[in-house]
Amino acid sequence: MSYLWIGLGGALGAIARYVVATGIFRWMDKPFPYGTLSVNLLGSFAIGMAYVWLVEHQWGGDHHKQLAMVGFLGAFTTFSTFSLESVAMLQQERWLAFASYVGFSLTGCLLATVAGMWLSKSLV
Repeated sequence: MSYLWIGLGGALGAIARYVVATGIFRWMDKPFPYGTLSVNLLGSFAIGMAYVWLVEHQWGGDHHKQLAMVGFLGAFTTFSTFSLESVAMLQQERWLAFASYVGFSLTGCLLATVAGMWLSKSLV
C-alpha cells in the first residue's frame, strides 16, 4: 500500500512541478531558471511545514507522510529533501556533516551533470 501512496503523490507532484515551473517561466520570460528556483523554494518551504505537522506533531499516519513528503514533494523537488536533511544536521549541531553534505551535494552534483553531459556528447 505504501507504493500506491508514494506513486499517487509522485504523479501529482510531477504534474504540479511542471505546471508551476512552466507557468513561472512563461510569466517571467527571462533567461534565468525562475521556474526551477521557485519550485525548489516552494518545495523546501512545504517540506518544512509538512515535517512539523506530520512528523513532529504526528498528524495523520504513515500514508500521509508517504503521500505528501516522499511522493508529492519528492517529485515536486528533491531539493526540499536536501534542505530538510541539511537543517536536521544543523539542529543536531553536526557541523562537519552539514558542511560536507552541502559542499559535496552542490559541487558533486554540478560536476556529475557536467560529466554526464561530456560522456553523452563523447558517445554520439
